[in-house]
Amino acid sequence: MDLTAEINNNVSQALAEDVGTGDLTTLLVPSEESVTANIICHEKAVLCGIQWFEACFQQFSPSTEVRWVAHEGEMIYAGQELCKIKGNARALLTAERSALNFLQTLSAVATQTQYYVNAVLKTGAIIVDTRKTLPGLRLAQKYAVKCGGGMNHRLGLYDGILIKENHIMAAGGIEQVLHAAKEIASKDTLIQIEVETRDELLKALNVGVKMILLDNFDLAELQYAVALTAQLTNKQTVLEASGGITLENVRKIAETGVDRISIGSITKDIKAIDLSMNFFSPYN
Repeated sequence: MDLTAEINNNVSQALAEDVGTGDLTTLLVPSEESVTANIICHEKAVLCGIQWFEACFQQFSPSTEVRWVAHEGEMIYAGQELCKIKGNARALLTAERSALNFLQTLSAVATQTQYYVNAVLKTGAIIVDTRKTLPGLRLAQKYAVKCGGGMNHRLGLYDGILIKENHIMAAGGIEQVLHAAKEIASKDTLIQIEVETRDELLKALNVGVKMILLDNFDLAELQYAVALTAQLTNKQTVLEASGGITLENVRKIAETGVDRISIGSITKDIKAIDLSMNFFSPYN
């Protein structure tokens, strides 16, 4: 996916929000002053968001030079220098906060995702994201999930059908809602249904849905679901576990044999990675 337009849009909105009618504080600095700065990492993380970071400076001063020591998707460590930046002092000062916000946030998503991916290594289970993203940053965060080794679920309401409890109730039942979904979907449209009980699982399997989300099933119920699905569909139906998943229990969930594990917290409940930008000399 080409994210150029999305990146420019994200950055334009972030800068407009922060700068407004103009950065008053940078008026204290001579307009032609040039400086060198660097970015330092203060904790272990997966680096993500370089394109957003650079775009913040480029929008103010296209001549800004950023020389990276670390690389996208790479593990970084406390005390490590990530890059050096050379350019107009006013441009660097004005774009600093927005640039760091993107880099810190997207690195946090990639880092959390990689923790979960590593926790389920060699189980066969795939870690996937959800639509629980920060408003305006969905594509950016989903990019960060992939950067951390995870996979994307549907991007939004427009590119797949995920039938949840309220859809089932409004449509009159599992059989009715699945038949309706098949009537409106093209052959390439993802159709997935969320089930909460063994009875709902059996109904979904009997209708022939190809992807089922097991909502808040405990380990014994997940094992039962995997066994029943293998028996009835010869493993042709994809099972996804969701709800109440943490780093402490994710491996046990993966070991039940489910195909996918979706986790909202990797995009929703994140803490920005601690990074800082330091001016350390005039630019010669």
